[in-house]
Amino acid sequence: MTEPIPQPAGPGDRPPPARFAYDAHTWKEIAHLLTNLPVSMVGFVYTVTVLSTGVGLTVTVIGLPLLALGLMGARQLGRFERARARSALGVRVDEPSPLPWRGGFWPGLWQAVKDPVGWRTFLFTLIRMPWGVLTFTVTLTGLFVLWPVLAYVVRAMTDVDRAMVRGLLSPSDELERRIAELESDRGIVVDTAAADLRRIERDLHDGAQARLVNLAMGLGLAKEKLLEDPDAAASMVEEAHGEVKLALQELRDLARGIHPAVLTDRGLDAALSSVATRCTVPVTVTVDLDERPAPAIEGIAYFTVSELLQNVSKHSRARSASVEVWRLENRLFLQVRDDGVGGAGLDGGTGMRGLADRLGAVDGLFVVDSPEGGPTTVTAELPWRDRSGTPAGEAPGKRVSARGRR
Repeated sequence: MTEPIPQPAGPGDRPPPARFAYDAHTWKEIAHLLTNLPVSMVGFVYTVTVLSTGVGLTVTVIGLPLLALGLMGARQLGRFERARARSALGVRVDEPSPLPWRGGFWPGLWQAVKDPVGWRTFLFTLIRMPWGVLTFTVTLTGLFVLWPVLAYVVRAMTDVDRAMVRGLLSPSDELERRIAELESDRGIVVDTAAADLRRIERDLHDGAQARLVNLAMGLGLAKEKLLEDPDAAASMVEEAHGEVKLALQELRDLARGIHPAVLTDRGLDAALSSVATRCTVPVTVTVDLDERPAPAIEGIAYFTVSELLQNVSKHSRARSASVEVWRLENRLFLQVRDDGVGGAGLDGGTGMRGLADRLGAVDGLFVVDSPEGGPTTVTAELPWRDRSGTPAGEAPGKRVSARGRR
């Protein structure tokens, strides 16, 4: 299982404006400022001790390991400060991705020593020491001297605290966020692949395998009766011939569920047209592509449309549906519409969540617009990659809106 990726801080993270009245938010801020001093002292002493000991002993064999351990401990200090700011100041800051430890002891040790998260936490604790003294003094004095305007003074000082937490204790940059997303996506891909393997195993066991076992038994009985009762043996062989046809059809259906041959040979236009013929309502397919994307992207696009059309057949009670596929800059767009009863959603039990997860694992998007009473429009967006699998010059993190095509 992977932990959900925390969302970036937004406007709703800030408490309401300071007022003369001392509400719960103001008292939380006062408590935060009063505890700044003892917490800052602990962090300052820890940082000075680690730096003086670790850096001072770098000429010996134990210096770097001590410094690495100290930086790992600094990560825990940063975690505590983020939790403290989240509780008292309403600041939600993403947790940095875990420290990688690859390639054995010494490469892992060097990664720990270079850890930017730990070093920025050290900087945070050093800056917070004089700031903690100042905020403690001003707040404690203000409780007796500056009471009428203390709420505004407290808000100004906690805003500085918020800025320091966001600036020094947030993930290093977009790369940190991307690493966390990729770790989550990797778990989704592994889970999806395992589920697909279990489905294939179940289909083989319950379908083609059982039919082939019956076929072998039937042919064995026919062999025994071949000399005694040729007519009965011929009837058994005829029945076995029908079983063979059914087994072959089941195997073809299973292979189509893995990767249809028509998709490999002729591309999305022909493959989606084939899927549309199996839908219980009339489907119009429009594919506007001047070239083919990578096989992996084609496969995801095919199975996405296939499952959406299955939902149309089973749940929508629609009279007609349409499929549109087009390319816009470096993104591949799919849009499936139907004039059914609507009410579809990511939590509706129709496989939508699985589709959204599968697209998210390859940096795609999945949007469902399905009001009660219909119609339903599902738009999927995938990265465009050429047949070699490269992103075709796409800038990292770039997104193109799907709202222009209606």
